[in-house]
Amino acid sequence: TPTGVILWTRVNEEVWSADETLDFQVALDQEFSQIVAQGLVNGVDFGPERDYTVKVDVDGLLAADTRYYYRFIYQATASQVGRCRTLPDPTSAPDSLKFAVLTCQDFANGYYGAYHHLAVDDEIDFVLHLGDFIYEHSAPSSPYPGRSFSLPSGSSVAINLDDYRALYRTYRSDPFFQEAMTNHTFINIWDDHEMANDCYWDYANDAPGAPDHPYAHDPAALTQLKLDAQQAWAEYVPARPETDPNAFHPHDFLSIPRSFRFGDLLDLFMADGRTYRAPHPCGEELIGERYVTIGCDQQNEPEQTLLGRQQRRWLMQGLTTSTALWKVWGNQVLQARLRIPRPFNPGNIYVNLDAWDGYNFERTIIASRLKQAGVQNFVLLTGDLHAYMACYLKINYNLTNNNDPDNVIGVEFMTPAITSANLAQRLEEYGIPIDVDLWLVQLLNPHVSYFNDELWGYSTMTFNRDYCQYDAYQVDKEVNSPDAAISLLRALRVNKDTTQIIDVTPLGPG
Repeated sequence: TPTGVILWTRVNEEVWSADETLDFQVALDQEFSQIVAQGLVNGVDFGPERDYTVKVDVDGLLAADTRYYYRFIYQATASQVGRCRTLPDPTSAPDSLKFAVLTCQDFANGYYGAYHHLAVDDEIDFVLHLGDFIYEHSAPSSPYPGRSFSLPSGSSVAINLDDYRALYRTYRSDPFFQEAMTNHTFINIWDDHEMANDCYWDYANDAPGAPDHPYAHDPAALTQLKLDAQQAWAEYVPARPETDPNAFHPHDFLSIPRSFRFGDLLDLFMADGRTYRAPHPCGEELIGERYVTIGCDQQNEPEQTLLGRQQRRWLMQGLTTSTALWKVWGNQVLQARLRIPRPFNPGNIYVNLDAWDGYNFERTIIASRLKQAGVQNFVLLTGDLHAYMACYLKINYNLTNNNDPDNVIGVEFMTPAITSANLAQRLEEYGIPIDVDLWLVQLLNPHVSYFNDELWGYSTMTFNRDYCQYDAYQVDKEVNSPDAAISLLRALRVNKDTTQIIDVTPLGPG
């Protein structure tokens, strides 16, 4: 907020005592000679029922648009010093903002060198994490030394609260991840793997759905699993969601959609694309129904919602009434249409109906509403697909003109996976060779301006008074070192009051 942040730490359970208090301090300097806020947390408030995690909300104690330093002290031991930043005053007029955009960090599938490069980038104001903070599965063996682990239950996927907590502890044990979260203020949303792959809400049973989980056919068990996943997320992720810890229904227990105002420059809406979405329209089988599918009529049914009606109203109200220059939606799954040819058959197929292609009616409603309201400078930030992408967002994707002001509503920039298996690897499994999928995607999807599904890394988004810019970085996930190679793949710019994506990538030597 403009006057606070959430401070987070965890106390080693071996030294925790209910009678010991934890000190926190916030200062303007790293030496803590200018302390502006401090206090105590009772030991009973961060005991085993919270897995010894501590979240301190200092809202109302800090000044706007200011960088602070903070630390915790427990039993005469000080934590390392963290940095945090408050939002600009809502009435201010910032010249520019720079965000890092992250997603999909499968611990067992590579190393977090990207987080080190992110940690040392002092130009970044805030970090947007679009989900898959953890993956729900264990890794009894990993091709990457030091990345194998098991779950307390012995299951291959998380089945209870202890398992989810163990996953967060494992992921947060990485020193580069710790370095990035120590140096930057994160704004988080979740996706599916914080609970289970491709999860949704089964409205018929009023319970979660998780087609690949061992509890797939047990609504009561899935409801408890969702509650466990929500509790672990609330414990381990520094965020300020709406909570009711006494609730028994997941929709009442925790709600994470929220908005952030960065003066008059930018309004950010972080929406939940998992908790309220309807089941996949064409069925729950992996191949031919969810992925690599010819589709079905149900994609266009009114009840096929990804956001849920209440959240959709909240989001549309916010976007259409925003007076900020830039309107930004933090979204999990690809909204632009994505089709490729059917291998050895005529016609085209949808790559992924777990994305907005499976919820086309709602996608069209949203696009039409934004166009009718005259919303300008609309930017969608997306993760999930493990690729770099830049797309024109349209009301009707059958119209190929990317300069049609009556059809194009804004742009979508996708950040790649930090480590998770990329889209090229997945498409190879479905018979689409890596050397053809790049040009086939853009041939059949003319609204896709940039596409690269073979690499890993992160992206940054810069917003100023004249333009927004997407910088896509590749980082070597094979090397567990601060020297992991990093390179700029592409720099794309959209000028204010336009929707044209312009390539401004610097030319290399020669």
